[in-house]
Amino acid sequence: MKNIFLLLIVALFVGCKPNPAGNYQLVWADEFDYTGLPDSSKWSYDTVGNAYGWGNNELQYYTRGRIENARVENGLLMLTALREEMAGRNYTSARLITKGKGDWLYGRVEVRALLPTGRGIWPAIWMLPTDWEYGGWPDSGEIDIMENVGFDPDTIVASAHTKTYNHVAGTQKNAKIFVPDCSDTFHVYALEWEPQQYRVYVDDKHYFTFKNEGTGPGEWPFDKRFHLLLNVAVGGNWGGQQGINDTIFPQSMQVDYVRVYQKK
Repeated sequence: MKNIFLLLIVALFVGCKPNPAGNYQLVWADEFDYTGLPDSSKWSYDTVGNAYGWGNNELQYYTRGRIENARVENGLLMLTALREEMAGRNYTSARLITKGKGDWLYGRVEVRALLPTGRGIWPAIWMLPTDWEYGGWPDSGEIDIMENVGFDPDTIVASAHTKTYNHVAGTQKNAKIFVPDCSDTFHVYALEWEPQQYRVYVDDKHYFTFKNEGTGPGEWPFDKRFHLLLNVAVGGNWGGQQGINDTIFPQSMQVDYVRVYQKK
């Protein structure tokens, strides 16, 4: 009887999804435990910037509902950049967003992912404002949870963009962490976002904090709801700084899960 009781306890803990430290509860998740296109109740495709390179002079064409670029298989979301011509571009890829299907004000966002690699690749896990209440970019803010460029493959970057602090003005605030196996091993890229600050982690190692200075939305527009974006870009002002190695394709960002928690 004692052994049966112990087995039941073990089974209970194995079956439970892990929760982050603190008084958090799971409010949104995709475990990718299905096959085919990404779940349309949770994800949409962002393609509106194809005409102008998304503001960063990127070279990919983001597709919509195309399984070659965005699919779920073997428990993983695969966002794949391909070397192929489409709509006047030489590369295709996918950019998924939760806008209107997952929008949050504060909380913890976790994305367990294995990154693509190669010169010219630019994967990102990030957040944008859903309602743009303070105006266009960068006034309403941008939270970059994870960015990586193929010519600097061991470095993960987290950044904040606001009206006062942004890369166009050269005033952005960011931090870097060395993750030499990010394209060989899955890591958890996480954001903890609170009214007074937000913090960014890799595998629970805290390496970037952006604080609310209490001076208004020019410095802290992060008091409105945001949504999540996952994408693999090709080239661009940053990703393409050292050119593109066309022999690396296809390249995929593999995502094991996305989980969003908020405090009770």
